[in-house]
Amino acid sequence: MSSLVSELIIYPVKSLGGISVSQSKALYAGFEHDRRWMLLDEHNTFITQREIPQLALFKPTIEDDDLVISYQNQALKVGKEQRTSDTIITKVWDDAAATVRVGKDADEWFSDLLRRKVKMVRIKSDHGRQHHNKNKDINISVSLADGYPFLVTGSASLDLLNSKLISPVPMNRFRPNIVLSTLDPHEEDSWDNCRVGEVNFLNMKPCGRCSIVTIDQNNATINNETLKILNTYRKSGNSVLFGTNMICTNEGVIRVGDEWFY
Repeated sequence: MSSLVSELIIYPVKSLGGISVSQSKALYAGFEHDRRWMLLDEHNTFITQREIPQLALFKPTIEDDDLVISYQNQALKVGKEQRTSDTIITKVWDDAAATVRVGKDADEWFSDLLRRKVKMVRIKSDHGRQHHNKNKDINISVSLADGYPFLVTGSASLDLLNSKLISPVPMNRFRPNIVLSTLDPHEEDSWDNCRVGEVNFLNMKPCGRCSIVTIDQNNATINNETLKILNTYRKSGNSVLFGTNMICTNEGVIRVGDEWFY
């Protein structure tokens, strides 16, 4: 069985806007450039749209391997390897993450726009964070994403949800990395081993969703209908599921239009 890759998205800075790309290199820790940076508060705790929906309005681009972040009429350029010698061991949920500060200019730029003191960090290396999957009893190198390197969603899953909503939502509400053209809602949950191009994937577990799915990624307004409706038919224990978390078992390039085998 197979479907087609309809969209690939990377999120260079955790919880900021995403970038649709025509191709990307899948690395063990996640797509190249994906969630290698994040923002920390004064207590070195990571910050997301859960606390500051405004983060959705910061739009990144990759230009000659440099990261450029735009907000309204302002922009910040961060070199791909730009970093200080200031190492910060923080956490992404239960996982320790070794990061380094990007620099004073980045800290001040975000702090001024968010009107709170923050610092920008990048992961020290793709091995700077390890996540343990209890079900499969393996350790996984992960970027600064919430749980796993890749989030995969199917178009039929969104179609079913939108058929139940008063106000339909786009797929960017769920911040996936890989969007597939599927026929059956949530069929991606049950896949095990998958292959696209030269890359093999292993499905780890369906993705439990949080309040970020209620935030419009284009204007940062909040509408609770999305999570409320998902609760009526996608509840599993204490989680509400949409999309599935995967790892790649070898590295390689994926392109929009590639055939995804499962």
